[in-house]
Amino acid sequence: MASNSRSTAAATAGVAALLGGAAFVTPTTSSGHLRAAKTVSSASAAAPPLSASMEASATMAVAGAALAACLGRKATAANSKHLVALAAFESELGVQAPVGFWDPVGFTSDGDVATFKRRRSVELKHGRISMMAAMGYITPEITGKLPGFLSPSAGLKFADIPNGLAAVSKVPVAGWAQIAAYFGFVEFSGGFEDYKTGTPGDYGFKVLTSSDPEEKTKKLSAELANGRLAMMAIIGMFFQDGLTGSAWGDWANYTASPLRAFESELGVQAPVGFWDPVGFTSDGDVSTFKRRRSVELKHGRISMMAAMGYITPEITGKLPGFLSPSAGLKFADIPNGLAAVSKVPVAGWAQIAAYFGFVEFSGGFEDYKTGTPGDYGFKVLTSSDPEEKTKKLSAELANGRLAMMAIIGMFFQDGLTGSAWGDWANYTASPLRAFESELGVQAPVGFWDPVGFTSDGDVSTFKRRRSVELKHGRISMMAAMGYITPEITGKLPGFLSPSAGLKFADIPNGLAAVSKVPVAGWAQIAAYFGFVEFSGGFEDYKTGTPGDYGFKVLTSSDPEEKTKKLSAELANGRLAMMAIIGMFFQDGLTGSAWGDWANYTASPLRAFESELGVQAPVGFWDPVGFTSDGDVSTFKRRRSVELKHGRISMMAAMGYITPEITGKLPGFLSPSAGLKFADIPNGLAAVSKVPVAGWAQIAAYFGFVEFSGGFEDYKTGTPGDYGFKVLTSSDPEEKTKKLSAELANGRLAMMAIIGMFFQDGLTGSAWGDWANYTASPLRAFESELGVQAPVGFWDPVGFTSDGDVSTFKRRRSVELKHG
Repeated sequence: MASNSRSTAAATAGVAALLGGAAFVTPTTSSGHLRAAKTVSSASAAAPPLSASMEASATMAVAGAALAACLGRKATAANSKHLVALAAFESELGVQAPVGFWDPVGFTSDGDVATFKRRRSVELKHGRISMMAAMGYITPEITGKLPGFLSPSAGLKFADIPNGLAAVSKVPVAGWAQIAAYFGFVEFSGGFEDYKTGTPGDYGFKVLTSSDPEEKTKKLSAELANGRLAMMAIIGMFFQDGLTGSAWGDWANYTASPLRAFESELGVQAPVGFWDPVGFTSDGDVSTFKRRRSVELKHGRISMMAAMGYITPEITGKLPGFLSPSAGLKFADIPNGLAAVSKVPVAGWAQIAAYFGFVEFSGGFEDYKTGTPGDYGFKVLTSSDPEEKTKKLSAELANGRLAMMAIIGMFFQDGLTGSAWGDWANYTASPLRAFESELGVQAPVGFWDPVGFTSDGDVSTFKRRRSVELKHGRISMMAAMGYITPEITGKLPGFLSPSAGLKFADIPNGLAAVSKVPVAGWAQIAAYFGFVEFSGGFEDYKTGTPGDYGFKVLTSSDPEEKTKKLSAELANGRLAMMAIIGMFFQDGLTGSAWGDWANYTASPLRAFESELGVQAPVGFWDPVGFTSDGDVSTFKRRRSVELKHGRISMMAAMGYITPEITGKLPGFLSPSAGLKFADIPNGLAAVSKVPVAGWAQIAAYFGFVEFSGGFEDYKTGTPGDYGFKVLTSSDPEEKTKKLSAELANGRLAMMAIIGMFFQDGLTGSAWGDWANYTASPLRAFESELGVQAPVGFWDPVGFTSDGDVSTFKRRRSVELKHG
């Protein structure tokens, strides 16, 4: 009896919800505008009361629909696709004013009609489930619960089932089994692939559809619109239910919501009200909330004192007398702002710590548990009158929040500029000012420190870095000259190392010279480095101008002239550092830092300059550096692969073009499948028509070519030479010529086939007269404002690929304003 009762209830729920769902709104005329047909209340009143089991069924139905959609998706994955342009769907079911065809994610960009209809079918199902679910939420609120038992064996009454998400936990196992069985019945009786054999959503139940095609389209369109609204509604209900404990109603009824706990608490003030974007209070823990509010009050009071501590001395001046008589430290000696921290004596910090302790322990760490946070009995700040006390503490909280923002800003500005306020001209102590007139600060860049090395304003460190920069510049200038001079003047005569019999003439230029320097030479270099450093001093920047070692040819006795010379030297040194790095790089890459390419005989880039495929006008071209290791075997393997790719691309390009010129072959491609050559579309659409046996033959041919030619043919001969002399030749010179031409053609074909794939996917055809691309979304805007010769319509990013005229005009409007 109980089982029959539940089955009858489930069936009744399904019919009532479907009928109720179809009565939300209906379209009026072909204009596509929607008018209200029945209100929710009238529809609900006309429907039988829904049980809590139905509510739970409706609530959980979305999960079943998702599973059904996945099964449907899998069932259609192997089916052939028929590609059309994006315009194919603008008059389809569900395309309605005022939005029209809307696909911002681009699900339909492939123009696949079967996939579109499958998605529309799934959308109808989801909409129906969502309408049932929304009605399941609303109906019990209006009509009340069903009488009797949901599960007599469990003693569970309908009246015991809460509304909304909470009902999920009350449905017995047998109830879930019935829901699952009903899902299965609907899916299998309706069919997973109904969209292939008729209109999506038309299962022959003419109350929802109609025998009249026009009326059927009208009804299904209305249902789609209602289903979309219901999907939004049910998601909103789920969210609101999870957040507040109820999916609708007056806020005054949300007594169980965790958001209610604190809405009348201290600090909740207009215009923001209760504000907790991070969700600290989402657990509704009042004790934790009060502890945080107490801490906020303390932080606010400290920040207000700190902000006043910054501002007051600027206005009133310092206190008279001594801060620390024993240390002889006057109040007047204490700088304002952060700099004051370093002047407070140890006894001062001890007093501050003692005061902190007194405030905390006397007020109590847990004062929020025993009274109002922030009320320590000091009635000047609070009051004996509860209403006045709340008013004062609320004002204090607001002021404290402002003070926290203010003091953080002051700290930041003080740390950056040396003062928390005032005219830039007064920021004489700012670390940013310290170096603006220093050596090396030159037009047009001026003082430049993007990494922030000088942000601490340490003059000594700045001078040390400038001294190091001068030394690096001098070394780089010497190194650059060392690279260049032997090329111009030649090598020194005689021996670099008589004992080793090593002549200067034996030393190569550039980096290669490093390996020729004898140990004694390195010792001399090290000794010279030491002499320069120790005689100049490691800390010369502390006692004078960086870089001035008394050698007046480089500097001068005249301070102004000295600054001018050192500044020029810094600029030249910076240029030399860039130059020597460039020389090192070019030397390492090519074997020489300059000169004619013909001289770079040791460069790894030379290894392949006469190889197959190196042709004018580009010559050898490897911008990515694949061949920088000079590995000939790897190079030949890549060239072999390139030849194969080129051959495939040439065949593919011809496969695209030939049927357009010569027409299709006569007869059958697959007699067993009754598939004629004439039935095969051109381009990418042909892929879906190749039968399994055809793919097997293609795979077998691939295998034959690879295994007969050999995967490692490049090791035993010329890449691409498989003995087929029509493509190559017995004459080595002619063979190279033919393979080089083939490589060039293959490269062109690779570019061509990629272009064809792109154009085919975008427009439905890979070539032909533009006038034939009537279905292309790119056509929509070719006569619009701003489409001008010589470029015409230009949208390389594809903003207009959806063909949405309204969006196009909005963008054009924005473009005009920007212009």
